[in-house]
Amino acid sequence: MRKEFIKTDNAPVPKGPYSQGIKTGNFVFVSGQGPFDPKTGKPTSADVESQTRQTLQNIKAIVEKADLSMGDVVRVTVFLKNAADFSKMNEVYKSFFADGPPTRTTVEANFVTPGILVTIDAIAYHD
Repeated sequence: MRKEFIKTDNAPVPKGPYSQGIKTGNFVFVSGQGPFDPKTGKPTSADVESQTRQTLQNIKAIVEKADLSMGDVVRVTVFLKNAADFSKMNEVYKSFFADGPPTRTTVEANFVTPGILVTIDAIAYHD
C-alpha cells in the first residue's frame, strides 16, 4: 500500500521527526496535535477549552488536506494533563463531531512542553 504524507500550513509544523498525517489506502492517521497556532507555533491560551478547540482545528486541517472531513474520523485518543478538565474538554470536543462521535480513549498524561493541557491524535477512514 502506498503512503502519502499529508502536510498543510493550516496546522503546526512538526517539532520532531514525524509527519502531520499519513494517508494510506482509505485511512488517514493524524499525529498527536496540541494547541499550537499554525502561524506562530505557540500555544493559543492557558485554558483547556481554547486549547481543545485549537487542537481539534489542527486535526481538522490535516484531515481536510487529505480530502476527508471530521465526519470521517473513526478513532481518537485524548491526552489531558488534568483529568478534572474532562468535562470542559468534552463540551468543546462534541462540537467537532456533530454527525456522531468517533470511538475514543481519554487518559491523563504529563507533557514535555510547559502549559500544554491537551493533545489529541486521530484516525479517519473513507470509502
